[in-house]
Amino acid sequence: MFQIIKTNGKARRGVFTCAHGTVQTPVFMNVGTQGAIKGALDAGDLEGLGCQIELSNTYHLHVRPGDQVVKAMGGLHRFMGWNGPILTDSGGFQVFSLAKRKDIKEEGVTFHSHVDGRYIFMGPEESMTIQANLGSDIAMAFDECVANPSTYEYVERSVRRTQRWLERCVAKRRELMAAPDCVNPGQMLFAINQGGTYPDLRIWHAKQISAMEGYEGVGIGGLAVGESTQTMYDIIDAVEPYLPEDKPRYLMGVGTPSNIIEGVARGVDFFDCVMPARNARHGKLFTWNGTINIKNEKYKLDERPIEEGCQCPTCRSHSRAYLRHLFKAEEMLAMRLAVTHNLWFYNHLMGAIRDALDEGTFDRFRAEYSARLGTRL
Repeated sequence: MFQIIKTNGKARRGVFTCAHGTVQTPVFMNVGTQGAIKGALDAGDLEGLGCQIELSNTYHLHVRPGDQVVKAMGGLHRFMGWNGPILTDSGGFQVFSLAKRKDIKEEGVTFHSHVDGRYIFMGPEESMTIQANLGSDIAMAFDECVANPSTYEYVERSVRRTQRWLERCVAKRRELMAAPDCVNPGQMLFAINQGGTYPDLRIWHAKQISAMEGYEGVGIGGLAVGESTQTMYDIIDAVEPYLPEDKPRYLMGVGTPSNIIEGVARGVDFFDCVMPARNARHGKLFTWNGTINIKNEKYKLDERPIEEGCQCPTCRSHSRAYLRHLFKAEEMLAMRLAVTHNLWFYNHLMGAIRDALDEGTFDRFRAEYSARLGTRL
């Protein structure tokens, strides 16, 4: 399932295999929350941009069109026309970030839908059932994502409950995979490490996870939700030695190009973030020298592509001046072209990281690009 083929310090170069294909790691997962990339890109576009894994969200697809609808349509792969690997987030983060009113108990969480206000109950068994109906290749365990900062006492109660929920997820997944109408019998389960910004709670939970069986990877959740970047790095450094070495590590919801490079250096294999698509829709574009705001006046007569030498479909065909015009005119094409470029950049950034690991030059790559890619031009 997961083979580490080379290391550079803590950084790992690996190969991950699941029911819908083989993935070269480290990898960035392109986020299609509701089964679509915001910016009017379809599955064929993703393939052309070098996407290896698409990520969709359990909660959103449960609310609409409904996971039973997706199951009736043959699962999420057939529904959205994507034949590669898919990871589905458990819905836990959305429950705790979108729901204005929620009641958390041992059984699960009762909350109001952000769409129509109706009551929804979701616990470990419900999350696993929904993800089984979607038929993703990787299902995430149901957890509670606490806000940072939160009190030590609350985070301790929460992480212990998350661990009990994980044990229920393992049991439910085993039952669901044995059902005769299972959409994807090869679906894997990733646990999620929680513990806020308290290293001792993070380490305790990592040890609990490592002592278990019945899961295939570990997410590091509850980061990039209010704490400083350095605190995030410190937590990864603290927890990494206690995570299983033979399973992929997934830093959830992170992040900037620099965050990704620093995460790889700390032993992370999987990343996802809405940032490249979200920023693109507002005109913020990534280049190998930093970010640009294409809406700025200085690009009004700029005949150059977003980045010289970039081979993405946008840069091969369009100028900065044209893209700026599309944003100013509020044309939908602006978002499509911008998202296309940013996802190409992120996917090919990961390719460059893998090449550096293969060639033994990752330390030099990190020194050259980690800070540079965060520069605003």
